[in-house]
Amino acid sequence: MNVNTQPGMSLGLSETQAQAKIAREGFNELPSSKPRNLFAIALGVVREPMFLLLVACGTLYLILGDLQEGVMLLGFVFVIMGIELYQEKKTEKALDALKDLASPRALVIRDGSEKRIAGREVVTDDIIILQEGDRVPADATVLTSVNLLADESLLTGESVPVRKNEWDSHLEKTHPGGDDLPFVYSGSLIVQGNGMAKVTATGMNTEIGRIGKALESVMPEDTKLKREMGSLIKKLALIGIFLCLLVIAVYTISRGDLLKGFLAGLTLAMAMLPEEFPVVLAVFMALGAWRMSKQRVLTRRPAAIETLGSATVLCSDKTGTLTQNKMTVAWLYNGSEFFSLADDKSFPGNFHEIFEYGMLSSQTNPFDPMEKAILKMSELHLNGTDHIHTDWEMLKEYPLSKDLLAMSRVFRQTGKDEKTIAAKGAPEAIFDLCHLDEQQQRELASAVEHLAEKGLRVLGVGKARIESSDLPDIQHDFDFEFVGLIGLSDPIRPNVSEAVAECHRAGIRVIMITGDYPITAMNIAKEIGLQNHEVCITGQELQVMSETELCEKIQHINVFARVVPEQKLKIVNALKKNNEIVAMTGDGVNDAPALKAANIGIAMGEKGTDVAREASSLVLMDDNFASIVGAVRMGRRIFDNLQKALGYIFAIHVPIAGLSLIPIFFADLPLILWPVHIVFMELIIDPACSIIFEAEKEEANVMSRPPAKFDEPFFGGRKILLSCLQGVGVLIIVMAIYGLGLSQGYSEKEVRTFCFITLISSNIAVILSNRSWTRNIFQILNTPNPTVKWVVGGAILFLALVLNIPFLTGIFLFEKVDLLEISICAAAGLLSITGFEIFKLVANRSKRELW
Repeated sequence: MNVNTQPGMSLGLSETQAQAKIAREGFNELPSSKPRNLFAIALGVVREPMFLLLVACGTLYLILGDLQEGVMLLGFVFVIMGIELYQEKKTEKALDALKDLASPRALVIRDGSEKRIAGREVVTDDIIILQEGDRVPADATVLTSVNLLADESLLTGESVPVRKNEWDSHLEKTHPGGDDLPFVYSGSLIVQGNGMAKVTATGMNTEIGRIGKALESVMPEDTKLKREMGSLIKKLALIGIFLCLLVIAVYTISRGDLLKGFLAGLTLAMAMLPEEFPVVLAVFMALGAWRMSKQRVLTRRPAAIETLGSATVLCSDKTGTLTQNKMTVAWLYNGSEFFSLADDKSFPGNFHEIFEYGMLSSQTNPFDPMEKAILKMSELHLNGTDHIHTDWEMLKEYPLSKDLLAMSRVFRQTGKDEKTIAAKGAPEAIFDLCHLDEQQQRELASAVEHLAEKGLRVLGVGKARIESSDLPDIQHDFDFEFVGLIGLSDPIRPNVSEAVAECHRAGIRVIMITGDYPITAMNIAKEIGLQNHEVCITGQELQVMSETELCEKIQHINVFARVVPEQKLKIVNALKKNNEIVAMTGDGVNDAPALKAANIGIAMGEKGTDVAREASSLVLMDDNFASIVGAVRMGRRIFDNLQKALGYIFAIHVPIAGLSLIPIFFADLPLILWPVHIVFMELIIDPACSIIFEAEKEEANVMSRPPAKFDEPFFGGRKILLSCLQGVGVLIIVMAIYGLGLSQGYSEKEVRTFCFITLISSNIAVILSNRSWTRNIFQILNTPNPTVKWVVGGAILFLALVLNIPFLTGIFLFEKVDLLEISICAAAGLLSITGFEIFKLVANRSKRELW
C-alpha cells in the first residue's frame, strides 16, 4: 500500500484527475434497481384493469364479426403503452436526479481547497475530511485523526464504536472491526472526533461492495394521500362493477342481445374506472420532488410534499440558515478594554493572547465557520510573532458537550515537559472553567452584553498550564485563567426578511432557535422581522420548564437562545401538543431526534451531518431559510395542482359514465358511447391530468392564505361534490344536444357525432377552467403553460381526422357533418363551464375558499 503523506498531499487531486478517474473506474456507487425496460412496462400495462377491459371489448367485437372495431381497440393498447412509457421515463429521470442528490455527501480536498461533493463522485486517492456525524463515502486510510470513533455496525454487527489511529506506513488493510486500526470503511458512521483519510477503494471494491449491500435507494412509500386515494378507488370500482352488471342485465332483457349487453357493460366499466389516479399520484410526487430539488431542496420522503402545505410553524437555526454563515472577527475584549478590528489602527500587543489561544483551541483544518474566522484573523495579525506555535504537539482534545459548552486542546511545547491548554466556548462556560467569583462574572457579563447588543456571536477564551504527565478526565480539573472575549459577526442573508414576511402572510409562524446570547438572538430576530422579537426563552429556562408551562409560553415566544440541540426535541413536542404542524431544521448528530419528531424534518445539506440528513424529510442543499419558504410554496403548488387534477378526473368521468348509462334504460334510444370512444377520451384525459396540471404555475394567493388543515381529507366529500357538479353541467349540455338532434330527425350516427364533438370541446373547456381556481377563463388563456397546446392541439387534430377520414369515421360509428353543425356543438361544449366560472367569481369576490 502506498499512501502519500507528504506535505503536497494537502492539495488533494485536481478536478481533471478526478474526472479522469471517474471515466476510468466509474462512479462510487453500488448496483441498484435497473430502470424498467420496454417489456417490463408492457407487462405492467397488461396487469392494468383498463388493458383487460380493452382486450375484452376487442375480443367481443371480433366475435361479433366487427374486424375493424376489434383491431382498432387492440391497436390502442400500443398507444396506451406509449403514453405509459413516456410517463415512466419522465418519472424515472426525476427519480434518478433525486438519487444522485440523496447519496451521502463527502467533504474532499480538490485543487488545494475543501469541496463538498456527492458521495458517488469520490474517487481513489481523494483526500476526504471526516467530521462527527458524517457517513464515510468510501474505504480509506486514516492520515490524521483527533479522537476519531467510527460506528461500523453496518459491516460488523457490533454496535460499539471503534477507535481509529493514524496510519504508520506499514500496516496492510484489514477487515472492519477492532480498535486502533487506521482504516475507515464505506457506509460506517463517524460518531466522534475528526480526521483526514485517503480513499483506497470505491464502489464495488469497498468492503460493503463485496458483500453486495445497497445503502441508498429511492423506495416507494405509502403516504397518507396514497392510502386515501386507494380507498377512494376501491369504492368507485365497487360502484362501477355493480353498475356494469346492472347494464348487462338491463340491456339483455330490454334488447335481447347478451353479447352487446356485455359490450355496453364493459363500456360503462371503462367510463367509471378511475385508472388515472395511481398514474397522477406517481407523476406528481416524483416530478414534485424533482422540481423541489431545482429549488435546492431535496425530498427524502414523499409524505413531506403532502405535509408542507399544512405547515403552521417553521423552526429555524440562526447560523448559516438565517445568516450567511460567513463569520468574521469584529471585536475583541481583553478583560479591561475593547478593540474593533474594523479600525485602521495597528493591532495592539495586549490583544495578541486572545488570538493565540483562540487559534490553539481551534481545529487545524476547521469546518466550523467561527474557527475559520479565528484562524484567518490570527494568521493575519500574529504573522511574524512568537504567538503562532505550529511546532507544538497536540496531546488531547476535550470536546464540546451539552453540559459544558466549551472545548479545550492540550499541547506540549517544543523541548519542554510543560503542557499548555487552550479553551474556548460560550462565555458563561469559560467563566465557569476559570472559577471566577461573582463580581468578576458580573463585570465580564456586562462586556458580553455590550458585544451581544451589536448583534455579535460572543466566545470566551481561556488558558491553563500543567506540569503533570497525567492529564485529567475533565476540563474542570485544569486551573484556567481568563484571556478574553471574541465577538464574531455573521450578516443576515439578503432575502431572509422578505421570506419571513412571506411566511407571516401565509399564516406560518417562524421560530428562531440559536445557541447565541439572548440579546444577540433578539437583535437578529428584530432585524429579520420576527413577531414578538423582544422576548425569548433561554436554554436554562427551558431545562427547568414543565411541558405544560412550555406549551403555554410557546404560543407567543418566537425566539429561543442558548439552546443545545437536545432541547429542540422538547420544543417540537410542545408545539405538536398545541396541534401545530412543525417544520424543524437541524444539522448535527444531536438534532436527529428533533428532526424525526417534527412533522417535517429539514437537514442542512452543506454543513449538516449524514445522521441529520437520514433523520430528515427534506434536505436544504444551500442551507438558506429562503429555500425552506420556497419549498413551502412549491409544496402548496403541488398540493393545489394535484387537487385540480383529481377534480378534473371526477368532472370528466361523470358525463362519460352518464352518456354510457342513461340510454341503456330506454330501449328506443340509441347508445352514444362505445369502447372506441372511451379510449379516445382516455388518450386526452391521461396526459391532461398528469402533464398539464402538474406543470401549472402556482395560484396568486398560494402564500397569502392560511395552511391547509392537516386532519382534513385531501379530496373529501365537498371537493368530490363540486367536481361532480362540473361533470353534471357537461352531461346536461351533451344530453341536450342528444335530445335536440333526435327531435330534429337526425340519424343515430349524426347524433352520436354531435354528442362526441360536444363532449370533446367540453373536456377541453373543463381542462382550461380547472387550471386555476382564482383566475377566470380569459385570464387563464393569457397564462402560459406549454403542455396545454400539445394536449389540446392533439385532441383537436385527432378529432378532425376522425371527422374527415372515412375509415376512421366508420370505426367511430359517425356520420360526416357540416362545419356549422360542428361549430354549434363545439360552442355548446365550451359553454358547459359557465356554471363553474360563475362559482369561481362569486367565491373569489366573497373571499371564500373555493374548495
